[in-house]
Amino acid sequence: MRFFFYGTLCHLPLLARVLGREAVARPAQLAGHAVFWAKGGAFPLITPAARDKAEGLLLDAVTEAEAARLDFYEGGFGYGRSETRIDTAEGPVMAQVYLPQPGRWLPGARWSLADWVARYGAAALATAGDFMALMGQWPADAVAARYGPMLTRGASRVRAAAPQPASLRRPGGAGEVAVDRIRTPYAHFFAVEEWRLGWRQFGGAMGAPQDRAVFVMTDAVTVLPYDPRRDRVLLIEQFRVGALARGDQAAWQLEAIAGRIDPGETPEEAARREALEEAGLTLGPLLPVAGYYPSPGAISEYLYSYVALTDLPDGTAGVFGAAEEAEDIRGHLISFDRMMDLAATGELTNGPMLLTALWLQRERPRLRAEAAAS
Repeated sequence: MRFFFYGTLCHLPLLARVLGREAVARPAQLAGHAVFWAKGGAFPLITPAARDKAEGLLLDAVTEAEAARLDFYEGGFGYGRSETRIDTAEGPVMAQVYLPQPGRWLPGARWSLADWVARYGAAALATAGDFMALMGQWPADAVAARYGPMLTRGASRVRAAAPQPASLRRPGGAGEVAVDRIRTPYAHFFAVEEWRLGWRQFGGAMGAPQDRAVFVMTDAVTVLPYDPRRDRVLLIEQFRVGALARGDQAAWQLEAIAGRIDPGETPEEAARREALEEAGLTLGPLLPVAGYYPSPGAISEYLYSYVALTDLPDGTAGVFGAAEEAEDIRGHLISFDRMMDLAATGELTNGPMLLTALWLQRERPRLRAEAAAS
C-alpha cells in the first residue's frame, strides 16, 4: 500500500517510531486541499480548498502490519483512511490518506511543520513509543483520549534527558537498569504503572528483578510572588484531596502558585500562566529556587520552584481559579515574618512551599537591598 502524509507524520523520526522502522518517503501533493492548525489544538487539519494543494510525503510499500500501526495511531483521534489521487513528480498515483471527521474541528492558522517540530516535536516523539506500546492492550480511542497527559509526560521525559550533575552519585546509563515489563493498570488524569526491573548494585552485580509501582505525574512548577519593598508574599489556599485521604480534616493547604507544565511550554512560561490563572498576577523576574523530585521512591513528578519579584500592593489577593477545572483558590497577602511563623507553627505543611520559604529566608537580605538601591 501507499500512504500520503501531510501533517505530523511528515516528521520522519515520528513516522519511524509509529511504523516500527525507518521510512524513506518522497515529496507529493494532494490537490484541492489545504492544511491548517486545528483551532485550539497542536495538530494539523486538512480541508478542501479548490485552488490550493497540500504538500506532504508519499510512503510506498507499506505492509498490512504497518498499516495497522498507522490506523492505531491515527484512528483514535477520529481520522479515517480514504484512497485518494496524489500528485508526484513521476505522475499521479492512488494512496491512502487520513482525513478528519467532518466538522469535528475548525481550521486555524496555516499549518507549519517546522513550527510544530520546534514546539512539540521532541515531546511527540517521546510520547509515540508510549502510545504504540499500548497497541493490542487498549482501544485506539481510549489511548487517544489520554494523549494530552501522555504528551505532557513526553515533554517531561525530554527535560529529564538533559545532562544531570553526578559528582557523587552514580550517573546511570546504558546497562545500569534492566526493565522486564511495564504494565498500566490505571490511567486517567494521572496513571499508575507496575514495573518489573533490576538495577546495578553497588557491589557491581545486576540485582534480581523486583516489582515496583509508580504513580506517574508530569513536571510541574511552583512560584511564590515576593515584593521585596513591602517585604510581603502572596500565598494561595485550596482544598487538597491528598490531605483528606490521609485523614487530615484541615485539607485546605497553604501553598505557592503551582501547576503542570504543558507541552510546548518552558517551566518559566508555565509559572507565568499559572500566576494569572490562580492569582490574577503578572509576575516580575523569576528567580530559580531548585529543581527536584518531591518523593522519588514512588512518584515520577519533578518540580521547578521559583520566587517571582512582583509588586504586591494592598488589595492584590482575591479568589481565582479555572471554573472548568473546579478550582476554588483564595489568595493571602501576608508579611514575610507571618509566613515564617506559619512554617514554625506547622500550619504551613506543603513541601515545595516550605523549601521556597527557606530559600527566601536566606536570600531576602540581598533582594531587599537590591530593591532599595534600585
